[in-house]
Amino acid sequence: MIAERETRVLNNVQAINEALDLALAQDPRVVVFGEDVGRMGGVFRASDGLQQKYGEQRVFDTPLAESGIVGFGIGLAMAGLRPVAEIQFAGFLYPALDQILSHLGRMRHRTRGRFTVPMVIRAPYGGGVKTPEQHADSPEAVLCHVPGVKVVIPASPERAKGLLLSAIEDPDPVFFLEAIKLYRGVKGEVPEGYYTLPLGKARVVREGQAASLFCYGGMVEVCQKAAEVAAREGVELEVVDLETLVPLDTETIVASVQKTGRAVVVYEAMRTGGFGAEIAARIVEEALDYLQAPIVRVAGWDAPYPPFSAVENYYRPDAKRVLEAVRKVLTH
Repeated sequence: MIAERETRVLNNVQAINEALDLALAQDPRVVVFGEDVGRMGGVFRASDGLQQKYGEQRVFDTPLAESGIVGFGIGLAMAGLRPVAEIQFAGFLYPALDQILSHLGRMRHRTRGRFTVPMVIRAPYGGGVKTPEQHADSPEAVLCHVPGVKVVIPASPERAKGLLLSAIEDPDPVFFLEAIKLYRGVKGEVPEGYYTLPLGKARVVREGQAASLFCYGGMVEVCQKAAEVAAREGVELEVVDLETLVPLDTETIVASVQKTGRAVVVYEAMRTGGFGAEIAARIVEEALDYLQAPIVRVAGWDAPYPPFSAVENYYRPDAKRVLEAVRKVLTH
């Protein structure tokens, strides 16, 4: 946890780099690997300088083979190491789904607890910077459907650092998704030194009474902007950053709905089958009697994420679309 300590202003990439540095320094079992993470320091420079500091035995490049990267990491974890694998973009995870679905989350169960897989798989996800096709996918719903894994998506530098260190310490596999838009798009005060933040706990980033906005990752910034606009019109919205999708903090979600009576769920992935449907289902199961209006989802469209084009501005949810959803729940 965070004790009283000095802070600096960092962006998300710098905070993640610092977390990896601290983990490598503290625990000799930690190894970092993936496509271009060593000499190049990662396509976004999240591992910049780490190979020079810790050597090629602990920070190293791999072939362009996502299934091999994940399978290799599973073996390292079962052998007693703490692997941190980077998949260059979350949309490149699909070749590794066999390893993920068949082995990654099942090993503790399969071996009756004799083996665990304390592995972290980092991957940038989402749009907002006009990347090529398959570079802006948001596959969190697929990953959340894998038994035995955790799924974490931070929204600020302070949270990214503490949550990543917790993920590396965790005895089970963790997917750690990092919003591309936020890598250098947000800055914040980050405590110095080693600290961890609890997995499986949501946080209320803005208090409000009119309606609850549930979001994570890159959509936290969008919802905060929407809440700022609404506040100028006298409408106070509550913004809840879920942070961890598995395990999901249903208690904090329900408490917010009990307070506001209205819910808008915001996520970047395509609408159908997205994780927002799970959030809506939890609200209906646990807080239906408190709802004063139907739950509204704001999400991407049921189509591939548009590459390069200005159409991206219409695909990715923005504050305007969130406010339109808020008006629906407030006027129902």
